Order: sequence, then structure tokens, then C-alpha cells
Amino acid sequence: MSISNGVQLITYADRLGDGSIESLNSLLNGPLAGLFKGVHLLPFYYPYDGEDAGFDPIDHTSVDKRLGDWSHVKKMGESVDIMADLIVNHMSAQSKQFRDVLEKGRESAYWPLFLTKQDVFTDTDETKTNEQIANVFRPRPTPFFSDYEVAGSETVPFWTTFTSNQIDIDVESDLGKEYLSSILTSFTESNVDLIRLDAAGYAIKRAGSNCFMLEETFAFIEELSKRARSMDMQCLVEIHSHYQTQIDIAERCDSVYDFALPPLVLHTLFTQDASALAHWLSISPRNCFTVLDTHDGIGIVDVGASGDKPGLLDNASIDALVEQIHVNSKEESRKATGAAANNVDLYQVNCTYYDALGKDDLNYLLARAIQFFSPGIPQVYYGGLLAADNDMELLAKTNVGRDINRPYLSTADVEAAIEKPVVKGLIELIKIRNDSNAFNGDFSVSYNDKLLALNWAHHSDTACLEIDFNTMSAVIDITDAGKSTTITTSELLG
Repeated sequence: MSISNGVQLITYADRLGDGSIESLNSLLNGPLAGLFKGVHLLPFYYPYDGEDAGFDPIDHTSVDKRLGDWSHVKKMGESVDIMADLIVNHMSAQSKQFRDVLEKGRESAYWPLFLTKQDVFTDTDETKTNEQIANVFRPRPTPFFSDYEVAGSETVPFWTTFTSNQIDIDVESDLGKEYLSSILTSFTESNVDLIRLDAAGYAIKRAGSNCFMLEETFAFIEELSKRARSMDMQCLVEIHSHYQTQIDIAERCDSVYDFALPPLVLHTLFTQDASALAHWLSISPRNCFTVLDTHDGIGIVDVGASGDKPGLLDNASIDALVEQIHVNSKEESRKATGAAANNVDLYQVNCTYYDALGKDDLNYLLARAIQFFSPGIPQVYYGGLLAADNDMELLAKTNVGRDINRPYLSTADVEAAIEKPVVKGLIELIKIRNDSNAFNGDFSVSYNDKLLALNWAHHSDTACLEIDFNTMSAVIDITDAGKSTTITTSELLG
């Protein structure tokens, strides 16, 4: 199937609009009409407000009735491409399948669906097993395994890569394959076009490895993507890792995220030096989706080193980047990052992108212009669309670090925000990215004497973003169907 080459929106159904999929669709056909070619609808399954904001579904095939039903998803899909999350690594401990395991133990029909410690680490030598476990890659500081009492008589350590409420699935078992197929069926029946494979890098475990992006993982992703394509859907792989890993994954799947772009853009604007950014854009995957902000934090690991493999930025530059975010946000990001606020991420800074740039409207539009002119399909997070501030009130209420960037914005809030000059400027950038045929062509990048040029050409149609880091000014030149247009980012602010 063909995915529209235009800007997409990332949003929760309950946090943008008035609390339902239907209300969100009204926004897309009202105040935001015509802006987005696609929507990444963040988890809307039952329950959407679980321990991990929908990423711990009890029933992945069921829309939470408080948000609507599959018919509302299908209706939205009539006018935009729909991306939905396929949470491949785990399911909720509250699911009927796992509750059956707790009740019946090894006699449960669902026992093979879930991974235990012993399923992977079979060696009876405890010292050797502990050494192998120490080599497993950790995305969070929580334990690998969580002990559950089953059948009232046995304590079993189940794999819990993320939280004790998220029980890892054995995706290689017959039951695991059937479970994932049932979700694909629900998607294809409801106009879902794109599947975001959440946490796919952790899905395959092998003793003696780091249990992350193994050769078997690549094979699993390829097979799952093949199944999705046979049902007229495409897959987007969500992996935070070393940049070379992203390049390798991109060669073997439909598309990947360019997670290196957000920190590189910040580094570029903070230092007024685009050399690292220009280098990355010269080698980055072309079959990617670009973001600056998401429902999670601003990733750092994606530009860092991995073992003896150097990163796109050195450690000193990364430290300076993180500290500058804290300074720009008036220390608000520090209250939501690291050990603060029950933060669960080892590699992210929790902050809105707007606050990370010190609420500087011009720099914010420069950042978005770079994103839109970089290779890939751009996605804009709903908070970023509206240049939302850090939600310190919500952070204080929930004490969940990522909530600093997960505000609740009503229809009235949207209508007010789209009148802000910076949002009006961003909307104009979105229209430029959507309307220019040049973005269907070839990309090139150059950087000389602090002048960065991002160029697109498709036959006679061209689009160029030129940023002079001596003056922090930018010019956009567009030629479409013989008509030329020039605009500066400062003019976008009115």
C-alpha cells in the first residue's frame, strides 16, 4: 500500500479534544482541517489509562469504550492514514490470559504464551546464569523478572522487561503468533494503514546474548512485516539504539524512526554548528519517519557511543546538550528526568521540545523546518503542534516524569493555541511540506562556512532550506510547477 508523503500527527485520543476518538476526528475536520495526511493514534485499547498509558493493554483487540469503538477508528481512517501501536513484547498482568495462568499454573492453556526466566536461562549453574543475565540490555532500572505465585503453590519468575505489570510474551510460540495475528486482523478491518512495532527490539531472548536486536529479532520483524503487508499494512519499527543499528534495521524493514534527529537538531541550534547534523543527514535512512517530540522523552542514546562504536556526538557534547535543556527549561526538565518523578527511562530527557529550546519561537520554527526538510515522513506530536509548555501541574499530580510532555488539551485549548504566532508559523511550514512535489524526489545536504542547505528536487520542482548559523537566519525557496516562492522563517512569525 502507499502511504501519503505528508506531515502526520501523533496524539492520544483522550488528551487532545474532548476525550474521545470521535471528538479528535472533529478536530481534524474542524480547526485542524487539511493539516495532516496521517495520524498516529497512541494506544486506545482497553485500558488506555493503565500503568503505562495504554502500553500495557489488558485487551489489545478491544477499543476502550470510554474512547469509542473500532467504527470510530475506521471513520477516521477514511480521511487520513492511521498508525496504531502493535505492542509486540508484552501484555498486561491483568489480562484474562495471564490471570488464567495465575489461577491454573502450568495447566493453563495460556502457559506457553508467557516467558519465564527458565524458558531462556536453562543452565543449572546459577553463577553462569547470573553472568548471562548481567549481559542483557536494560531499557529501564526495574528488575528483569517479577515473581508471581501460580496455582497457589509455585512462585515463578516471569520476564518483565519494562514493568512488573507488563508480562513478556513468547512471540515464537504458537500462542504468541496467534495473539499477534488477532491484533493484525482487528487493525486491517478498521482502516489501519501503518503499524508501529513497539518494543520489538526486546521480543526475542537468547541466553548468552544481550537479548536486544539479535539476528533472530531481525528475522521476527521481517516475518511480522511480511504478514502485515499481506494484509495491506506497513510496519514502522520503534528502536532506540546506536545510529548504525537504525541503518541496519532500515535495510530490512518497511521503515524506522530517525530518533537521532531530535538531539542533533538541539545540539545544532545550541552550538550553531551543523557539522554533526549534516553528517547524519548524509547517511541517515531514507525510509524513515522523523520526529522532534513524542509521547516519550527526548532520546539521547541514539546519538551516543555503543561500546567501541563512536556516536554521532561525543560524551562531552551530549552532557552539554542535556544541561542546556535543563537551563532552557528553567530546571523543569530536571524535575522529570533521571531519578526524579518515578522516571523509568535510562536514555531520555523529559521535556517539551518548545521548552527545550527556551520557548524561543524562531529557533522552534528553525527546528521544525530542519525536520520537514530532512529525509522521511514527518510526524508532529500534539503538544509540539500547539507549542505547549511543560505541564508542571500534571507532573506534580501524577509524579510521572513523562507526563511533563503529555498535557490534556481541550478543543477550546486548541482553538486558542492556533492563534499564537509560533503555531501559525508551524502550520505554514506544515502546508509547505505537504504541498511541494519536490519532497517526492531526491535529497541532498551541504554544509560549508556555517551555511547548511537541505535540498529536494523532483524533475523541475525544487525545495531548499538554507540556514546561516552566523546570523541564525533561514530562507525557504520553493519552485512548484514553474512558480517560485521565497520565505524566511522570521516572516513565518508575522
